[in-house]
Amino acid sequence: MSRKYFGTDGIRGRVGEFPITPEFVLRLGWAAGMAFRRQGHCKILIGKDTRISGYMFESALQAGLIAAGADVMLLGPMPTPAVAYLTRTFHADAGIVISASHNPHDDNGIKFFSGQGTKLADEVEQMIETLLDAPMSVVESALLGKASRINDAAGRYIEFCKSSVPTSTDFSGLNIVLDCAHGATYKVAPSVFRELGAEVSVMAAQPDGLNINAGVGSTHMEALQQAVLARGADLGIAFDGDGDRVMMVDHQGAVVDGDELLYIIATDLQERARLPEGSGVVGTLMSNLGLELALAAHNIPFARAKVGDRYVMAELLERGWVLGGENSGHLVCRQHATTGDAIIAALQVVLALRRRGTTLADERRAWRKCPQVLINVRLANGDDPLQYPALQEASAQVTEALAGRGRVLLRKSGTEPLLRVMVEGEDEQEVRRHAEALAEQVRRLCA
Repeated sequence: MSRKYFGTDGIRGRVGEFPITPEFVLRLGWAAGMAFRRQGHCKILIGKDTRISGYMFESALQAGLIAAGADVMLLGPMPTPAVAYLTRTFHADAGIVISASHNPHDDNGIKFFSGQGTKLADEVEQMIETLLDAPMSVVESALLGKASRINDAAGRYIEFCKSSVPTSTDFSGLNIVLDCAHGATYKVAPSVFRELGAEVSVMAAQPDGLNINAGVGSTHMEALQQAVLARGADLGIAFDGDGDRVMMVDHQGAVVDGDELLYIIATDLQERARLPEGSGVVGTLMSNLGLELALAAHNIPFARAKVGDRYVMAELLERGWVLGGENSGHLVCRQHATTGDAIIAALQVVLALRRRGTTLADERRAWRKCPQVLINVRLANGDDPLQYPALQEASAQVTEALAGRGRVLLRKSGTEPLLRVMVEGEDEQEVRRHAEALAEQVRRLCA
């Protein structure tokens, strides 16, 4: 589908710049309301993260939806996966999240979930885009929607998260540091782990609207590394601003990324006979080759999707598998949730550690990552070096030189004028040499 407004995960941009303006979001609310009320009245949930512009866009969305005849249920600050879950449990027609995920406070965005808590189908996004370009109208007064607030949303989601582990689960004696990124998990995540018995130290849980993701969270791990070491904690868990990504730190201060967390969850599911027969793990084109090899040693199939949780989920659904994710920490445990859920994924990892009696450091050393070198080459507007035969030939030569012991990935960024040159293999010096040669080839072609 050719999208005019929607990206791979909703609509996102800088606050105050089109399309992230009050006027556009008002129209977006109206268009969504019209799309979902095709068969009469509809009910739509709205949640948000903690960035200051969320107040403005919540009001704009609410006005547009009500003008289209949709009832609105306001959740307040809630993790993105919580909105997906609550959309299902309230039997709503759709859920909307106001968030720019791991971006700074001066960005924002709008993400949608279907009534089943999944990403919208292409045809629904297309309908909303078509309506956005149509004249805006208001239903007659008697058909206007109403707004209400769900006051027990956090409690419902906390209980849902706890239900993803056995009722006998007891994390007592476990010392955990939680980094909530001053974002949407700041209330619910500490409650989940404390109610399961863990001793919890919390950092970055004082949102002021401007500090979301600012030097903390899953994209800035240094503060959590320092906190884990300073407090002598068993491990640290970092979420991003909207709670759909998770990264961890072991007791030695080492970062444990999404690939490593996927391995822990997958092998634990296999050991507990909870991985359906023939089921495997979906990663992305950026997943480390070492993960693929480590899973193969356990006879766990591995498949790669395009980068983006939307594509991971699509691959999982097509194959009927239950586990997938990205090395950035966006992990999908489909046996529990319909979208990437950082708290759910973190619980599965901690459960595996407790069951095995191992540490996160032990599990991190269970397999070796292949050296991976990524070089971003800036492109002039309109340049597409992937179309040049010379670059295609150079890439094929590197692939041949790696002789099945590595791989090459050339990928245009979806958000910036960059070509990402990634080479992976067994020998770091060889990998770096090939990556730099390919990057230089791109620069020459685009000079």
